[in-house]
Amino acid sequence: MTIQHALLTSLLEKPSTGYQLANRFNRSIGYFWQASHQQIYRELKRMAAAGWLEAEEDGEPGGRQRKTYHVLPAGREELVRWVSEPESSGPCTSALLVKLRAEAILGPLGVRQEMQRLWAYHEERLATYRQIEQRDFAGEHLTVAQQLQHRVLRMGIMKEENWLAWAGETLTLLETIAGDGSTSA
Repeated sequence: MTIQHALLTSLLEKPSTGYQLANRFNRSIGYFWQASHQQIYRELKRMAAAGWLEAEEDGEPGGRQRKTYHVLPAGREELVRWVSEPESSGPCTSALLVKLRAEAILGPLGVRQEMQRLWAYHEERLATYRQIEQRDFAGEHLTVAQQLQHRVLRMGIMKEENWLAWAGETLTLLETIAGDGSTSA
């Protein structure tokens, strides 16, 4: 995922100045995608040059001019393209979370299919971890080193179980939305 897709999503939620966007970004998308204020401003400039955004200048004459950024149709098209691209999430959760936010704004874009693909990926990983657990840690008398290795594996198992629980709830919601055509949050 690029920061540009996270910024497009955030700007579609609410057009903003760079300063407002950086502050909002830190309080929402920033929880799972980190970016400095400098990086945000640099990307806004690139996105405007690419025709994805326009900057509306406002402020009092002679005073400080602020630019409020709005997403243009080309920016919306880029976000739709990226969300629809299944491999752009991979096992990484950050991209998926931005895609879910984009789906909330733009409507059904194929995130449900992406979730189903990732569900299969995480189920396979969990099955592999459980096989390793059975094979390597089923004995009663494990050494301290083996017990610590098992704790590392247990963390992986717990992460996969947690991801699948979250994904199951999310898939249920996405299927409900697909069934009634509703996409508004």
